[in-house]
Amino acid sequence: MIEILNPTLLARAKTTGALVGDILQTLKSRATVGTNLLDIDRWAEKMIVEAGATSCYVDYAPSFGRGPFGHYICTAVNDAVLHGLPHDYTLADGDLLTLDLAVSKGGVAADAAISFIVGVTKPPESVAMIDTTERALAAGIAAAGPGARIGDLAHAIGTVLSEAGYPINTEFGGHGIGSTMHQDPHVPNTGVPGRGYKLRPGLLLALEPWVMADTAQLVTDDDGWTLRSATGCRTAHSEHTIAITDDGAEILTLPKA
Repeated sequence: MIEILNPTLLARAKTTGALVGDILQTLKSRATVGTNLLDIDRWAEKMIVEAGATSCYVDYAPSFGRGPFGHYICTAVNDAVLHGLPHDYTLADGDLLTLDLAVSKGGVAADAAISFIVGVTKPPESVAMIDTTERALAAGIAAAGPGARIGDLAHAIGTVLSEAGYPINTEFGGHGIGSTMHQDPHVPNTGVPGRGYKLRPGLLLALEPWVMADTAQLVTDDDGWTLRSATGCRTAHSEHTIAITDDGAEILTLPKA
């Protein structure tokens, strides 16, 4: 299903997106050496509930997961990259942490992810990998607008990732979003320009470049959810929800502050 939102729903989407951005930035500021991933999940739950929003994850049970997710945020550390199930792990100096959050408010969902390094030790390779996903995300957003096609966005993202030397996995990527978290069209992290669905004003997309340092192969953790690099290498993931407008693309998941 591909939804085109009317102005009323687009206004709600902006509210939801700002909430997601604000929660992620608050959690980033709190995620320090010694923080437990389960604490991050509890903080996310509290902020979502206090905002009158609902989690898109708690009851989420797609075919690629093992039963309902059961938590409020995805927390992926080091070699984990997607769908990181919060568990009893205490963050250490130099850990690369990805937080991925999706909530719904007013009938509209928004989805975003950030990767960052915890503590004072900043491994250069990890810094560069995070920067690459952020640059790829910016390139995908710059390519979006009325008349552009999904392949244009995918090609822009993939060009940045491949030029930086990272293998690209196409099993998981960006997606449409609206009244539900995951919708068509699928937005792979590499593609051919001029191909695919033609973008229209009112369409929401969640773009999410993610990479693993030296492999394109994923393995599923024993928890049935967390996806890790097959080689144990580090990973990074950046994501924003955008709205296609008459003038281009508007980022909805930037924090208000």
